Amino acid sequence: MTTKNVLLHGFLLLLLGTQSLFGIDNLQLNTKLDYQTDSLDGPLITGDDAQSGFVPGKTNYVIIYGEGCFNSKRQARRTVELYDNYRNQVHFVVVDLDVKRSPEQQQLVKQYYQGSIPHVLVLDAAGKPLYNSAGEVDSEKIEAVFAQSFRRSGRGTK
Repeated sequence: MTTKNVLLHGFLLLLLGTQSLFGIDNLQLNTKLDYQTDSLDGPLITGDDAQSGFVPGKTNYVIIYGEGCFNSKRQARRTVELYDNYRNQVHFVVVDLDVKRSPEQQQLVKQYYQGSIPHVLVLDAAGKPLYNSAGEVDSEKIEAVFAQSFRRSGRGTK
């Protein structure tokens, strides 16, 4: 391997590592959500670097939603609660179908979204789907999927 290739390889590893450091962070639930109606209340979840996509080497939780869906609003609340408990172990990806998406998010939509919202996806560190379903899902179910992913990667649980 030439010096140039070694430097390029090192740079790529550094870049991949920084993606997980700079993924979506500081998730916040929109405080004005009406959980009983399909009203358009704006983005359900906000955060820093909300355009992030899948990050290899870490369990990824993906929510794909529409802003005017009361089921999505309830799942968004669960998502932020999961984020509060697992932010150091899981990379969270928030895909709002009502705004422009990054190329990484567009790829997730193209590959997994089947037309119903909310759509929740959990990918293991290698990108293999462990959970992939439309509709609301209880936090306990997702936590069990996280535990499965952690065991596979040898990281244990919380």
